[in-house]
Amino acid sequence: MRKLLFALLLLLPSLAAGAAAQTAPSPSGLPEGLELDLSAVVGVEATILPEGRTADSLGQTRRGTGVVVDGADGLVLTIGYVVLEAAAVDLLVGDPAAGGRRVPAEVLAYDYDTGFGILRATRPLGLEAMAIGESAAVAVRQPLLSVAWESGEPSVAPALLLARRDFAGYWEYLLPDALFAAPRRPDWAGAALVDGRGRLVGIGSLQVGDSLGAGPGGGPVVPGNMYVPIDALKPIYGELVSFGRTRAAPRPWLGLYSQELRGQVVVTRVAERGPAAEAGIEPGEVVVAVGGERVAGLADFYRKLWALGDAGVEVELSLLGPDGRRSLTLTSADRYDFLRLDQTL
Repeated sequence: MRKLLFALLLLLPSLAAGAAAQTAPSPSGLPEGLELDLSAVVGVEATILPEGRTADSLGQTRRGTGVVVDGADGLVLTIGYVVLEAAAVDLLVGDPAAGGRRVPAEVLAYDYDTGFGILRATRPLGLEAMAIGESAAVAVRQPLLSVAWESGEPSVAPALLLARRDFAGYWEYLLPDALFAAPRRPDWAGAALVDGRGRLVGIGSLQVGDSLGAGPGGGPVVPGNMYVPIDALKPIYGELVSFGRTRAAPRPWLGLYSQELRGQVVVTRVAERGPAAEAGIEPGEVVVAVGGERVAGLADFYRKLWALGDAGVEVELSLLGPDGRRSLTLTSADRYDFLRLDQTL
């Protein structure tokens, strides 16, 4: 297994070069014969007011990429944290050499569970939507393309799918069947992951240092990006467009930011005025059990937490800290109520 991973690590530069060598000699960088309308990829700029809950951690000015998914209604898909709590959003459209244009947009929907955000242009975009593919059909080691808004225009780069697995984030986030691709893309936020038929199969979420999923002592570590699979959007798209969020009951949220270390869930910080902060949970404590059941890692912690019921349910936690082990019960919350989503300049 180590030999296979090491060989794959060595092959990554040549795989990327091979994908680039198959492109037509045009500035677009698209493979020869692939029909992909790059105008469906736009820039996204968001302004967040200082009082936003995420202003300190994510910044007050955020930039990323959006993909037109409904040309008639001017709907643009992006990664949600770029526009989370935004007071103003602009879409960047058109060839910068021809002047380009800024189109104001509103945040139509945000889904915390998947991480998707949907924008609606307030003026006609005049753009066709990108075709939607099937992320479930994308195979590991399949060559793909990553398209991001970079330096004022869509930029195409080769990508190779290295893994698909669950991803557990420190902010009480668990994404099943996340897509991990390399080489690492610096402009990853909202980038379009596109298959060989020019169809959207994922939206860029994060830079990761372990796209292969290899930890210490488990083989080489290949930096890359994590993409949210487009199939996660399909069952909730109608509700997001109609209601701004899904109609599913909200999950319990504690306001814990945690890191997994050797299978242990270590609290790194707590959200100010969140349930964990109000209950007196301190950074450095280890979450040993939830609801009386021992936890083994972030993903297991979240699944056991969410299995207790909907937002508002009482949650019993067992914690290990400098003064030993303690138990406490706190009332979970709905994180949508905590966020300040309705802001305007």
